[in-house]
Amino acid sequence: MRLAVNPTRMELLKLKKRLILARRGHRLLKDKQDELMRNFLSLIEEIKELRLTVEIELFQAYGSFLIARLTMGREFLDEALMFSQLETNLEVTYVPLMNLRIPRYRLNIEGDYFSYGLLTTSMELDRALKRYRELIPKMVELAEKERELEMLSYEIERTRRRVNALEHILIPNIFETISYISMKLEELERSNLVRLMKIKDIVRRH
Repeated sequence: MRLAVNPTRMELLKLKKRLILARRGHRLLKDKQDELMRNFLSLIEEIKELRLTVEIELFQAYGSFLIARLTMGREFLDEALMFSQLETNLEVTYVPLMNLRIPRYRLNIEGDYFSYGLLTTSMELDRALKRYRELIPKMVELAEKERELEMLSYEIERTRRRVNALEHILIPNIFETISYISMKLEELERSNLVRLMKIKDIVRRH
């Protein structure tokens, strides 16, 4: 579809410059899209491995906790877990990637998760809490990577729409308009040439 411009030499020059910029922008966005896809696919593989590790360790920790619950009385278990001295603090920073701000989580864990007496508790509770303690940083890392994947996915889609708009709409429209104006200017030049020849012919006769 042609753009709504006047078929003049000035507009033709403007459109040719605009076409150059559009093609350059398309190339840059295509490179950006390729780089985003490379990061996206690499991150998917990391998440797969980490998620599998987290699921296995979570299953093991839950198994230990379930055994502890079966071997201990309910009130002893509740009492052992009520006075935890473990404190966690999550710090969030941001790193630039393309034009994104990717969050990075830093987990600080302080204190002792063995804050109960050993007389009324089982070894399985110790094992379960130890496993949960070791699992928390991996779960935070998984959340960080999945958030990055979500942001990359959104940016890839946004970039893809812009690439397609340039490739299939703007650049063809500019090119078609340039061809139309060029044709109109050539027609105008031919008309002027015919008119000049007629004027010369009239001048000769007189």
